[in-house]
Amino acid sequence: MLARVSYAFRETWASFQRNVTLTAAAIVTSAVSLLLVGSTFLIQSAFDNLLTRWKGDVELIVYVRSDATTEQIQLIEQALRSQPSIIDVDRLRYLDQAQSYAEAEKLFAGDPGTLRLLTPENIPSQFKVVPIAEDSALVRELGEQFRQLAGVKEVAYAQDVFDVVSRVSQFIRVATTAMSVILLLVAIGLIWNTIRTAMFARRREIEVMKLVGATNWFIRIPFMLEGLLQGMIGGILSCLGLWGLNSAWSGAVEDFNDTELAALVVSDGYVQFTMIVLLGIGALAGAIGSGIAASRFLDV
Repeated sequence: MLARVSYAFRETWASFQRNVTLTAAAIVTSAVSLLLVGSTFLIQSAFDNLLTRWKGDVELIVYVRSDATTEQIQLIEQALRSQPSIIDVDRLRYLDQAQSYAEAEKLFAGDPGTLRLLTPENIPSQFKVVPIAEDSALVRELGEQFRQLAGVKEVAYAQDVFDVVSRVSQFIRVATTAMSVILLLVAIGLIWNTIRTAMFARRREIEVMKLVGATNWFIRIPFMLEGLLQGMIGGILSCLGLWGLNSAWSGAVEDFNDTELAALVVSDGYVQFTMIVLLGIGALAGAIGSGIAASRFLDV
């Protein structure tokens, strides 16, 4: 058994050396396509983070100053509940400072610099409002009225965020997904062609091996292992590139010190999960390309 494993790896390495150019092209193409796949995942996660505060059909958030008195908070709530024709009073939610901080921990999970500036004592509490009025102008007019109330720090509108996020995220997601799928297919094709070329170059050896009784799987395994390794190496390179891009983006966001941009930073845990997925996709792409070639061109 050990001799067979040693033979498989030895032949795989020899094949790598024979087809350096094709192998390098397949690995680079795999790495670029997987990097685009990983970037798509991170971009989608970043936009999901940005929209965390708007979950549950919330379209208006009234932020309350951290030093607002209990009476001021009660007056704000009464003013909101006095508009049953515009907002859904049954779904009106108040997040105190502790709850707002817990939400901020999720929102700024990838930006510890911004999170360190916030505490349960200085973070604004918030009223989350779900309008029933379909007229966005009416909702905005209501928000402007609340902006003047004592204790109100700021009023935010979902429409301002959704208009930008929906357009940008859709364009980026479609563009990067299309490019990554095309490049991934190209990578599979290159791996397929590399294995086919390797098998053609060793057609005499394969013929001799079959004459002395070698099974088809014994002959295929080194070639399939070669394709698998090409895909995995491409996956490793894409992981390094993804880590570099995410680190550069996180550093740039910290320099801007912008809370809206900070929400676009992806947590390290999700980045690591994405890297594992990329390795799996790379190995699968390599296995598919080499598997097809090794099965189709064995009789050379």
